[in-house]
Amino acid sequence: MGSHKVISLQDAHERRLFVQRIIRDIEALEIMIQEDLLENDAHRIGVEQELCLVDQSYHPAPEADKVIARLGDDHYNDELAKFNLEINLDPMALGQASFSIMERQLDDYLQRLSQVAEEADLHYVLTGILPTLRPSDLTMDNISPRPRYRALNDAIIGLSGTHHLRIQGTDELVTRDDSIMYESSTTSFQVHYQVAANDIASTYNWAQFISAPVLAACTNSPLFLGKRLWNETRVAMFRQCSDTRSNFDGMREKMARVFLGEKWVEDFVTDIHMNDLANHDVLLGINEYQDPVDTLKSGGIPKLSALSVFNGTLYKWNRTCYGILEGKPNLRIENRYLPAGPSIVDEVANAALWIGLMVAKPTNWDKLKESLSFEDSKADFMRAARVGLDSHFRWFDGKSHAAQELILKELLPMSRQGLQLADIDTKDINKYLGLIEERVSARRTGSSWLVESYNHLKKQVNSIDSVLMTITAAATKRQKQNIPGHLWEPAHMDELGNGSGRFERIDQIMSRKLYTVNEEDAIDLAQSIMKWKNIRHLLVENNAGELVGLLSLGRLFQHYFENRENGVPVAVKDFMVKEVITIPYYASTVEAIRTMKKHNIGSLPVVNEWNKLVGIVTERDFFTLAEFLLQD
Repeated sequence: MGSHKVISLQDAHERRLFVQRIIRDIEALEIMIQEDLLENDAHRIGVEQELCLVDQSYHPAPEADKVIARLGDDHYNDELAKFNLEINLDPMALGQASFSIMERQLDDYLQRLSQVAEEADLHYVLTGILPTLRPSDLTMDNISPRPRYRALNDAIIGLSGTHHLRIQGTDELVTRDDSIMYESSTTSFQVHYQVAANDIASTYNWAQFISAPVLAACTNSPLFLGKRLWNETRVAMFRQCSDTRSNFDGMREKMARVFLGEKWVEDFVTDIHMNDLANHDVLLGINEYQDPVDTLKSGGIPKLSALSVFNGTLYKWNRTCYGILEGKPNLRIENRYLPAGPSIVDEVANAALWIGLMVAKPTNWDKLKESLSFEDSKADFMRAARVGLDSHFRWFDGKSHAAQELILKELLPMSRQGLQLADIDTKDINKYLGLIEERVSARRTGSSWLVESYNHLKKQVNSIDSVLMTITAAATKRQKQNIPGHLWEPAHMDELGNGSGRFERIDQIMSRKLYTVNEEDAIDLAQSIMKWKNIRHLLVENNAGELVGLLSLGRLFQHYFENRENGVPVAVKDFMVKEVITIPYYASTVEAIRTMKKHNIGSLPVVNEWNKLVGIVTERDFFTLAEFLLQD
């Protein structure tokens, strides 16, 4: 989609016209396959490296457009958010030193990026989800300026409205978003493999089948908004924040825009492109268009630009793509489920594992899949995203195998065979597949390191933001040394340095563990909670979950003084402070201190855009902060 100038579809006429163009492109593609006009004998690979830019405090830095301008190289491109960018390597023939060349090129491009970024006091981070992301980073203020991103946002939100996100892991995330910007929280390492057009359906099915165990070996996205969620939270996050279905559509079992698939593919054009158009709304259009069938009749090669734009708005974890390279049309499969990071060598090893398996597709695969359920493969994929190497997967024998055993005994030998068939240097095969073997044997994926570091640091400090900043700082330093992630030591607190920006915002020091009561609750319950939990302030919510009051020890004393002989149950609302001073979570710590001084209050509730409680800051928090700063 990025290679075409897309437009918003303003009315039903434009929508009908664009659908006609997609149908025409599908017809042309079918002709090209039937007449054997697509390339069948070339094997090429390519990658797209997504990453995050962060400032000196390791929070998102919305400076991608400036950095890209200073780089002045078409290999660097923008992404959905201003703090993300993408590096596109040129396609290369598969063979001999392909993967060591890939690693060297990635290192060269990232070294150059690092130099330009450091001149602006920035860093880059390779990570599936940036740990230090905050809700205030995921707003339309940070959407990239290219019109196609805003057009995509308007189209998706126009269909779905507000996204309600819920992901359950060790912790639980419940939030909502009024844009597609939560999608920008996910960064990937996308691998492309050009396949023979006359075998595309079979190869695509094979790619679907191996997705679950490959993902389990490569997870790197367990943290989001300070919550420990899935091993590969990107899978759940991307699906929910790009969904265009209403509740009614869900009851009809309408397909999501982010999905693995619904069944094994029998006919490439019918089961993929025709099915996609039958099941999904068109979101964007194009102005420039040439009739592809006329182009074929005149001996030319059609661009299939309408189909390409439509295909680019469907986020399949394995996506088929049409392209033209060196004057020849071709088809490729794009692997979209591999996360960015934890290091360059990890990413290249992940690519080698997948490409080797793709080349090693069993000759009897089409017969094998007849006894395999696609529903099992889809369930396995979601299981891999949730629990990674703790998964069990179905294999050719129809039995369930532990992920670690299956990868070590089946996938790695098969991938090695595939890389040998592709004439990859033995040294490179041993290096990259050896890394996967060590990682899986040790059960230490990038997700393992992130969660281990989180749990370790959380025991030392109360501030979740400090924990997340420290983890990001540690990951940034380790990946620039290109050390495989399974060899990383857990992050430790002194890796953040002087902690620049550590306490800049109030959400970095506020208490997130909240005790609240309903305004209709008995004041005796409030008094008991404050006593049991040794707290001096208690927040009061209504039935809608909105902050409506605050109860302090002083108010409790007033209640018992006035009602010490009454004995009649009294509601919290009768004694709470109703005019509550609050502060938004993105406010500065200095602003919070000034607010508390101005109003002579000892606590300050912190709220989000919808006046929902997200935290509280008290005098005690500032005592802890002062102690830390003085010691530092």
